[in-house]
Amino acid sequence: MFDTRELGRRPGSMRRLSRTVPAPGGLGIEVIGVPQGATVELELRLEAVMEGVLVTGTAQAPLEGECVRCLEPLERQFAVDFQELYSYPGAEGPGGDAGEGDEEETLTLEGEMFDLEPVLRDAVVLALPLQPVCRDDCPGLCPECGARLADEPDHHHEAVDPRWAALQDLVAPPGAGEQDGRTDAGDGVDENQEK
Repeated sequence: MFDTRELGRRPGSMRRLSRTVPAPGGLGIEVIGVPQGATVELELRLEAVMEGVLVTGTAQAPLEGECVRCLEPLERQFAVDFQELYSYPGAEGPGGDAGEGDEEETLTLEGEMFDLEPVLRDAVVLALPLQPVCRDDCPGLCPECGARLADEPDHHHEAVDPRWAALQDLVAPPGAGEQDGRTDAGDGVDENQEK
């Protein structure tokens, strides 16, 4: 909770705040987010306006997650900007009585205090990448064996179309006869040694 008493209710008055707070739980999505309890650095500007207090700020925090292509762990710094109007208790919205339909979306000061957590949560979650990658050109994993392709750039498998697989047995690959001859010779040597 943040205090706005120093602003008073004088439109145009302004105050700047710098705070370091622990990250609440749930600041993220399934594959990436801010770890609970991590340090979140906040730079806030509070401005008194006719309807309430306009809060503009930036949050910086560490992110942890995994690359959606190669599943390697990710760690990086993250910054997000946000702005929210906290209305004075009992004040009408900008649209007068017509603003009542938006009442659920309007945040209200509790006395002279405001809770930044829901605003911070919305700002962070909406700004996170839905498909984080360790690098823009990450090649991912081999679909055949799961090898990380960034570690083995020449990695590949001989793929045979199953419709032609039966014909592969009818045609010997080049050099197969030579290999067979060597194998036979080797077998003969082994037999002589055994005798």
